[in-house]
Amino acid sequence: MKTIYFVRHCQAEGQHKDSPLTKEGLLQAEQLADFFRGQDISIDQIISSPFLRATDSIRPFAEQAGISIKLDDRLGERILSEEPVDDWLDVLEESFNHPDFCLPGGESANDVLNRMNPLLDTVLEQPNIQHTILVTHGNWLAILLQQYDSNFGFAEWKNLTNPDVYKVEYHPQQDIVASHVWQR
Repeated sequence: MKTIYFVRHCQAEGQHKDSPLTKEGLLQAEQLADFFRGQDISIDQIISSPFLRATDSIRPFAEQAGISIKLDDRLGERILSEEPVDDWLDVLEESFNHPDFCLPGGESANDVLNRMNPLLDTVLEQPNIQHTILVTHGNWLAILLQQYDSNFGFAEWKNLTNPDVYKVEYHPQQDIVASHVWQR
């Protein structure tokens, strides 16, 4: 069995790729480190979105555990549109209902799956890796969870927290088991 912990980043000051964590977000990053230390497992690797808010969310744990953070663009935030969108919540909801829907220059949910799944395949194919942490963004995480549970949609995305953690167990020749493990 392989286990991947999917982490949504801590609270940040904005959506730009270089937006730092807020003061609350820095405290949350320390709480994430405490959480992973308390899991009584050995994390083999950490892979993060290159966005500052993602890497800074896992940095305290990585430093304490002596694990380097690998960056992977495929974990980056979903692009809804090249242009600002006033009704972005409506657009996002539409994308959960119609996975091929996208605005010009944006990514559909299926586009995100097409960049996500090769990364997951690579992680799952590594023979000596049992426990991985992937740090990403809320929309990315919601699309992943919807892939495993068709009932996970827009309403569930709205209930994700910063940070949030889902543990996904991949059992050979069995179902994939996803569970929400972060307690606020």
